[in-house]
Amino acid sequence: MEETLASAEAAQIPQQRGASLLETAARYAEERHWEVVPGAWLETTDGVPHCSCGDPACAAPGAHPAREDWAAQATGSVSTVRRMWQARPAASILLPTGRAFDALDVPETAGFLALARMERMELALGPVTLAPDRRMRFFVLPGAAAKLADLVRGVGWSPSSLDLTALGEGGYVAAPPTRYGTRGAVLWARRPTPANRWLPDAEELVPSLAYACGRDR
Repeated sequence: MEETLASAEAAQIPQQRGASLLETAARYAEERHWEVVPGAWLETTDGVPHCSCGDPACAAPGAHPAREDWAAQATGSVSTVRRMWQARPAASILLPTGRAFDALDVPETAGFLALARMERMELALGPVTLAPDRRMRFFVLPGAAAKLADLVRGVGWSPSSLDLTALGEGGYVAAPPTRYGTRGAVLWARRPTPANRWLPDAEELVPSLAYACGRDR
């Protein structure tokens, strides 16, 4: 496997500070041509971190959209990105799916099993995130969400039997170094590089992901 969990932790770039979040968001827009949008952020009261949304039961503190029109606010303009994070320096970094990429979403255990299998097969892979909710998101070409069910059936599985979903239009991925409350930060299990700028099609990854999810049941 190219990067184990330990090396994924080392790939956390950079630590979550205001300037680092701003520069990282700008780099995603400039270098990868990804649209980005600022999300919720963490606030601290009496030493206890909580989500800026104010919901004490927030399921993803500091790692979800901050406003209803978030999708319309997403932009690939570096200057606009900088202005957004200058206004909200602690805002999380969200990447809308269904635009430059979709994301195949699987449990962490299945994700690492599939990643190892795909690397042995020498498949061309895109970036992969590892989040504190113990989920991995594999970046693939847009359109994966619409055809995932048929692809899963095509390799002999019922879609409802596997914990394998796709994030497409209307969805988002929280990008490193966004933090989830006290649970830690989103990491790159496979970081963006010039070599993986061209993303794979979902049909190339689904067989391995479905196999791994089937074993992880």
